[in-house]
Amino acid sequence: MIEVLNISKNFEGFTAINQLSFVVNRQEIFGVVGPDGAGKSTLLRILAGVLEPSKGNVLIEGKDVFREGYGIKDKISYMPQRFGLYEDLTVEENLYFFARLFGVSRRDAKERLKRLYQFSNLEPFKNRLAGRLSGGMKQKLGLACALIHNPQLLLLDEPTNGVDPVSRREFWNILYELLKAGTTIVLTTAYLDEAERCSRIALMYKGRFLFSGEADSISETISEKFVRFSVKNPEIAFEILKKDVRYRDIFLNGDFIGFFTPDEERDKKAISSMLKGIPVESWKVEKPDLEDIFIKWIKEIEEKNKTSLSNR
Repeated sequence: MIEVLNISKNFEGFTAINQLSFVVNRQEIFGVVGPDGAGKSTLLRILAGVLEPSKGNVLIEGKDVFREGYGIKDKISYMPQRFGLYEDLTVEENLYFFARLFGVSRRDAKERLKRLYQFSNLEPFKNRLAGRLSGGMKQKLGLACALIHNPQLLLLDEPTNGVDPVSRREFWNILYELLKAGTTIVLTTAYLDEAERCSRIALMYKGRFLFSGEADSISETISEKFVRFSVKNPEIAFEILKKDVRYRDIFLNGDFIGFFTPDEERDKKAISSMLKGIPVESWKVEKPDLEDIFIKWIKEIEEKNKTSLSNR
């Protein structure tokens, strides 16, 4: 469905996208996951054809988005991160407005509204001003407006940002229904737990993909073991350990301390010796989750950058 060919985007000396190439298959949810400033929104705006890359090409169904855009624009729908609908119009007025904008006749729009109301549960609020909707309902309205012309490709920029857990679950149920109906979906998110809901994911950091593939296969890229252990006074133990160069990458999560190691037994003895009066209460080798791996990679990159700068 989408082929991205070595794109970069520069803003006054700042590189937001750095030589990125990837493919999105038909009828899949491709999730781009990363922290603020990773380049996710810039990437999505390029895919939507509203922002031209500094170099490289984007092909959708084999057509260049920037040279043959008019031939594919009606197949694409882009929902930006911020609520961009008219707050002084009602729910239904917004839907009819976007239907006309996309050239959908009033008769067809009326039929499509029935389906959109059914999956979004917005019909009881159709006469309410959009500005008076809750955060979750605004996102549902934004999605409904994006779907009014039956697009084949849906681009969603952090659609569940700031949405309550119940609304997030409902939103994902809607996306799964769209997927079954044949829609291809590309979305960005800062929530790593949402990545597991996608068909494939890309972990993005500073304009690059650190990983691209199925979420379940990411742990196969790590050769080290992941250890999670608990101690009394975890904050004190954490401060002691992170002073040692071997445990620079450890992290504290609640009452647990986690780290990656090539030699579990060696580190178990070393840590027990370093902590002395702070006994280790539990020690488990676990399968790392996405957050553990992503944090590890980011720390490694930042450490390399620091070393590179200090050597100049």
